[in-house]
Amino acid sequence: MLDEKILNVLRHNKDSYVSGEELCKLAGVSRAAIWKHMEKLREEGYDIEALPHLGYKLVAIPDSLIPSEIKWKLKTKVFGKSVISYRKVDSTNIIAYELAEKGMKEGTVILADEQVKGKGRHGRCWSSPSKGGIYMSCILRPSIAPNEISRITLLAAVAVAQAIRDLSSLEVTIKWPNDIMMGPRKLCGILTQMKAEQDSVDFVVLGIGINVDLPVKQLPKGATSMREELRRRGEKVTLSRVELTKRVLEKLEEYYNLMKTEGFEPIIDIWKDLSVMIGSRVKVTLAGKTFEALAHDINPDGALVVRTESGLLEKISSGDVIMVR
Repeated sequence: MLDEKILNVLRHNKDSYVSGEELCKLAGVSRAAIWKHMEKLREEGYDIEALPHLGYKLVAIPDSLIPSEIKWKLKTKVFGKSVISYRKVDSTNIIAYELAEKGMKEGTVILADEQVKGKGRHGRCWSSPSKGGIYMSCILRPSIAPNEISRITLLAAVAVAQAIRDLSSLEVTIKWPNDIMMGPRKLCGILTQMKAEQDSVDFVVLGIGINVDLPVKQLPKGATSMREELRRRGEKVTLSRVELTKRVLEKLEEYYNLMKTEGFEPIIDIWKDLSVMIGSRVKVTLAGKTFEALAHDINPDGALVVRTESGLLEKISSGDVIMVR
């Protein structure tokens, strides 16, 4: 794309001006066309300075989840090589599912600045205010059986938790199966949906919603954001949704490849290190019944194993699980 070519030249020359003539030669278009594209980039939030006889200089970039910013210096081979972004959608998972059915390749990422019908588990809504979070869905085509789908959820939780820890001082933890927590407050949710035959998975849509720069008034009860947690600590809030998105994609690819080459056991080990749930008392709500048990382990398929009051081990593959103490 021409816009991306122009941006890449400006990025590589961020401390100097690039003449309009040089940009024309690169793009093979007229000065008028270059000016038109510069105006378009400015509308997208790029601060581009233009001076007579000197040319153009990129002064600042927007923290917008647009393809050119996500792909710039992204250290992946598959995840994020194809990025589609929207200002506002019903749900990125819905779009990703439709595209996957049409054969869209693995690693394709759908991003939105805002969702009006964000999806959570069990048909719940995921609050997705404009420009305050990362609302992302990835298309995967893993060689796993349908009953192993929990592996993708746990893998994603590890990737997101590690990415947040890499780019901030927040020591987030994981709550089975799909929540990233900061203490008792929920920071991120993960939703996996799949299309499968009896013994094979056609594709998986991995949805991730991270509360990044949201003030407390825009957060639902029991939720938090990176901004709020850093503010509580008295730390300067400097957050980049673009950089966090890139780091999440890099970690997803890292752990996805690890699962392919070494199996799921290394992922389980990392998950346990990041979780405070194993060994704790939990309340399980499943198929209309609620009971308390001890979170005992994670099995090879990614299901939670609990020890009931009678001492029996029970596998929990779905349902709601909360820590009680």
